[in-house]
Amino acid sequence: MTLRIVVVGAGYLAAPHAAGWAAAGDVVTQVLASGSRRASTLADQLGAAVSPSYDEMLSMVDVVDICSPTDTHLEYIRAAADRSVPIVCEKPLGRTPAEARESVEICEAAQVPLLVAHVVRFFPEYAGARERVLAGDIGEVAVMRLDRSTHFPMREGLWFSDHARSGGVVLDLMIHDIDYARWVAGAVTRVYARRAQAAGSGGHALATLRHSSGALTHVQASWDFPKGSFRTSLEIAGSDGLLTLHASEPFRSIDSGDVDESEVPQPPTTLAESPYVTQMRHFSAVLHGDAEPIVSADDGAAAVAICDAIERSVETGRAVELEVEQ
Repeated sequence: MTLRIVVVGAGYLAAPHAAGWAAAGDVVTQVLASGSRRASTLADQLGAAVSPSYDEMLSMVDVVDICSPTDTHLEYIRAAADRSVPIVCEKPLGRTPAEARESVEICEAAQVPLLVAHVVRFFPEYAGARERVLAGDIGEVAVMRLDRSTHFPMREGLWFSDHARSGGVVLDLMIHDIDYARWVAGAVTRVYARRAQAAGSGGHALATLRHSSGALTHVQASWDFPKGSFRTSLEIAGSDGLLTLHASEPFRSIDSGDVDESEVPQPPTTLAESPYVTQMRHFSAVLHGDAEPIVSADDGAAAVAICDAIERSVETGRAVELEVEQ
């Protein structure tokens, strides 16, 4: 069965999400967005309709794909769950741990699938490194180092630049590697973090995570690199070996719409298929009953909770303990 999708939002992730659905044999029939040029352009490319009425769209689709600003996720999830429409939600699942947990509970109560788009799990290099860890190739994981550094997606009025809406460099960027660290080394029990941020900058954050396994992860995330750069790196040191991955190369930013200054950075990849496409193929298979989800709703909520603990550590200058229920 071909799934009919409504994409909520017309920002820079809407297009790769739509491409993924198309690759899976599904179709975006509706785009929910205000009457912007971005929304009209995306809808024209997809052969979809644009509407400002979410309630009307929910009666005409099989899946909601939420690509809207972080602080709007809960309201869209709540409305879709009320109508028993399955949900894909771009990370982070919520602006706060309470919002993320409420989203999980709403969908559990309604028995509605809630799939969270943590795309790093679908980069084959990252997934392959985890597979080698699980296979015991490097023994017990002792220390991980993860880095994700790029330029700030900033222009006047862009919601990324409003910390109250986006959660800043930790919740929007570092969360990728927070989720990956937890996926590889297990639940996080303690965090300690620092952030440097000058006026007008995106910010640079460093965090140390202690896992229930005893492993440590050092995570760095930055929105203060020169425009046009995106650096990622991965090191996993175990009792019997070391896995490393370093990617640093120029890339083409995806233009999110109206003017050049709206460019939002994307990590470099030389793959024939975008990990965003791989991710949406997987979500389609899950919704068709052909696969188990690689990312659960609880995973999405746990990542938000860890990011919140990191923010509290930055604010207090102290380590923050987390309850181990992740």
